[in-house]
Amino acid sequence: MNYESGVMAEKGEPITVGLDEEHVEFENSERRGRRRIYIIAGLLVLGLAIIAFFLTRGDGAATPAGDENAQAPTVTVVTPGRTTVEGELTATGTLAARREMPVGVVGEGGRVVSVPVDAGDWVRQGQVLAQIDQSVQSQQVRSAAAQIQVAQSDADLAQANLDRALQLVERGFVSQADVDRLTATRDAARARVSVAQAQLSELRARNARLNIVAPASGYVLERNVETGQTVGAGSPALFRIARGGEMELLARLNEDALARITVGTSAQVRPVGTDKLFTGQVWQVSPTISEQDRQGTARIALSYAPGLRPGGFATATIASGTVVAPILPESAVLSDEDGAYVLIVNGEDKAERRAVTTGTVTSKGIVIADGLTGSERVVLRAGGFLTEGETVRTKLAELD
Repeated sequence: MNYESGVMAEKGEPITVGLDEEHVEFENSERRGRRRIYIIAGLLVLGLAIIAFFLTRGDGAATPAGDENAQAPTVTVVTPGRTTVEGELTATGTLAARREMPVGVVGEGGRVVSVPVDAGDWVRQGQVLAQIDQSVQSQQVRSAAAQIQVAQSDADLAQANLDRALQLVERGFVSQADVDRLTATRDAARARVSVAQAQLSELRARNARLNIVAPASGYVLERNVETGQTVGAGSPALFRIARGGEMELLARLNEDALARITVGTSAQVRPVGTDKLFTGQVWQVSPTISEQDRQGTARIALSYAPGLRPGGFATATIASGTVVAPILPESAVLSDEDGAYVLIVNGEDKAERRAVTTGTVTSKGIVIADGLTGSERVVLRAGGFLTEGETVRTKLAELD
């Protein structure tokens, strides 16, 4: 049986093609064979996928331990050991004069006529800092000096009268009673001379106290007086002097830190705003602790230097002996609201959190004062991306 199939030519005319029955049946059987092959291949792929699923699922009976570790992240760890380092304490405080001397009015005061020094000057002991008007006091001194001359004249006359009476008493012209009276007069005149001399010395001493002088050599920190100002005994301090120019840092430390330092301990002081270091030493450790902030003061003596200004803020690094402890790079030490911690890899290759107490920061890293023995495998970096209990693979790094 013949079939005809119409195909349109390019010009739209139908073309009749004849296909025999055997040829059509052959093509149908070929299609059915390919369909069976596709179905069988799909079933095989599905079966392999099911087998793979059961082999790779997470039950212990089917998953080898090595496969789990193969998929674990690799982290770099260090074993810090223990290192001997020089212990250091860092403290902050205020700079001040070690021995500050407030200088004020000692005498009765008066009008200031000159102030020859200013803040920042060096002065010697006894140097005049401010001169007070002494015009009235000078006249008083002259009057007292004249009184001495008057008293001396009376004393000389009394002595002459007594001498003549002694010459006449032997001849009987003068009685012994007259001699005694003249002797008393002579002694009273001499006493008046002494009184006049003492009054003059007192006036001169008062006048000397009118001027404001330096009680000791040192460095002038403040000047609070001007020419023409009237000062008196109730006036506040006119000058403040650092004796010998010596300075100090009043470093604030907690109880534990104070217990670790002693008098004579060296320290490096860096004032705020400069990178220059000044060397000093602890000369006094506070015997009391403040009840408000539970801190005490370590007083660090410093020699005079232009960069040290009383009232300024500074940081001190105080030596506190040697310590033997692990040292870790800063990248290994983490912190959160619970405090500082590190992540270590335990014997089961799992990340474990370990709380630590940090010490001083050195050029090699951070000293771990407590929490590690030094034999642990500590995660060097990226510890913040690990979770506690996570299985990891480790790569050991060497510390410099």
